[in-house]
Amino acid sequence: MTGTQRRGRRIMMTPHERDTFLAEQRTCRVATVGADGTPHVGALWFAWDGTALWLYSITRSKRWAQLRENPRIAVVVDDGHDYGELRGVELTGSAAFVGEVPRTGDVCAELDVPERLFTTKYFGGLGLEQMPYDGRHAWLRLVPEAVVSWDFRKMPG
Repeated sequence: MTGTQRRGRRIMMTPHERDTFLAEQRTCRVATVGADGTPHVGALWFAWDGTALWLYSITRSKRWAQLRENPRIAVVVDDGHDYGELRGVELTGSAAFVGEVPRTGDVCAELDVPERLFTTKYFGGLGLEQMPYDGRHAWLRLVPEAVVSWDFRKMPG
């Protein structure tokens, strides 16, 4: 899934730290590029299953249109206020469209785990046990080709 992180090995997250961080964080920033080279960055909610990042995106968005043309994607999840608190993960690769578009809840075994993770993360406190389908969103899956992480709390001094 990932290559060796060359720079910042001292501050990179362990796989366990990365998985815990991605499970706890609520918002990621997703970067795509249009056919004319114009970049686009937007925030999304996500689920991490330990192997793939699952993004629940509006299907009539600029992001969706750009990914239809060019599936390459970069995603950053970060946290921290002061410099010594900064930590994050950058995942890059190609996005894949999974399930029906837009998602209406048809049976799709591949979405069982991400939808359970997503529902628990974002709607569990509301007592919802099922994914609330709105007819406007669908799933993107990113199995990262590269992952870079940092945790400035590990820096000495």
